[in-house]
Amino acid sequence: MWSAMSEVVSLAAARRIALAAQGFGKSHPATVTRRNLVSVMDRLQVLQIDSVNVFERSHYLPVYARLGAYDKSRLDQLTFSPESGYLEYWGHEATFLPVDMWPLFRWRMDQFRDKALSDKNGWASDRRDFLDWLRNELRENGPMAASEVEHEANTRRGPWWGWSDVKVGLETLFRWGEVVSAGRAGFERRYGLAEHMLAPEILDARIDRSDAIRELVLRGVKAHGLGTLDDIADYFRLPSAEARIALRELEDAGNVRSVSVEGWERRGKPREVWIDPQAKRPRSIRTEALLSPFDPVVWARDRALRLFDFHYRIEIYTPAHKRVHGYYVLPVLIDDNICARVDLKNDRQSRRLLVRAAWAEPTADADTAPRLAELLRRTAMWQGCDTVVVENNGTLASELAAVMAGDEVDAVGAR
Repeated sequence: MWSAMSEVVSLAAARRIALAAQGFGKSHPATVTRRNLVSVMDRLQVLQIDSVNVFERSHYLPVYARLGAYDKSRLDQLTFSPESGYLEYWGHEATFLPVDMWPLFRWRMDQFRDKALSDKNGWASDRRDFLDWLRNELRENGPMAASEVEHEANTRRGPWWGWSDVKVGLETLFRWGEVVSAGRAGFERRYGLAEHMLAPEILDARIDRSDAIRELVLRGVKAHGLGTLDDIADYFRLPSAEARIALRELEDAGNVRSVSVEGWERRGKPREVWIDPQAKRPRSIRTEALLSPFDPVVWARDRALRLFDFHYRIEIYTPAHKRVHGYYVLPVLIDDNICARVDLKNDRQSRRLLVRAAWAEPTADADTAPRLAELLRRTAMWQGCDTVVVENNGTLASELAAVMAGDEVDAVGAR
């Protein structure tokens, strides 16, 4: 339990601990192997999935940030089938996670089911026969995408985001743990019965809710390196009250330790912070990385503000005229600072990486533009782009364009 005698970790040290725990600071391998991918997956525990593809799908980016250029098909081989050791579930949001974590979320599956069926007038209660029909379809036909199910209810309701009853039903059974992800085709999820897709030791495992939450809390601490109760509970979207109990139990067992971090206060008092006793404490971090909006380093906006003094909001759903920084804006991590942000688009038809806007943060220095330019060159190559085009938007755009002018890439003058 925290006391005035607890260790006070400097903010700079806290940043480095957090980044090292997330796998930053290591040299990129010359060739990324399956072992490298598994190492990143095991360290992060989850890769958040998002359908936006204006630059690159979100789940590919945390791996790129930590390993550099790699063959995305290798990650697909890992994540698109439980047989390879990973599957999808609601770990943080929709995420890829190790298949052996699936039993740790049984309590969440049960909670989803109980809540849905407790509403006698709700969708699931009203369509029990239809859900039985879907179960039988998967039992007879094996894994299927929603679009492959032949039923009169397989019609979208309203615009493109209006799911059909078939899609809603499959997602309902997915949330309940009765079906699992069985790969994707064209990024459309395929569904298979859990009893067909999972090994018996995974399917039949029963872990008490408190034990599961304690294990998830421990994994969250290790993934973050250190964090507040809110940080740690949010990693797997756990109830705060139960996460707090788990932290006390883990602290009593010596698995976590209570400290405070310089400047992390609430109502004028130091906030209690838990640290992984085995966390690495590097003296420096050397890296250049583009962070997905859903990278664990920045997915909790309050934590990003506390760690990096970085105020971040995703503006995809903000009307264009109200956006501040752009549509698909990625934080730029250089060493242990988030010192810039860039709005990127992959123009696949013309094979150009478009920097729609580039913004400097207060922590930017003379090295920011040159190091970002080199990162963008590497990123363009990874994305199969021939050129990088810097457009005339943002406080860093002019300097970035000047650095890249005369290079083999395109540079459009900025103001």
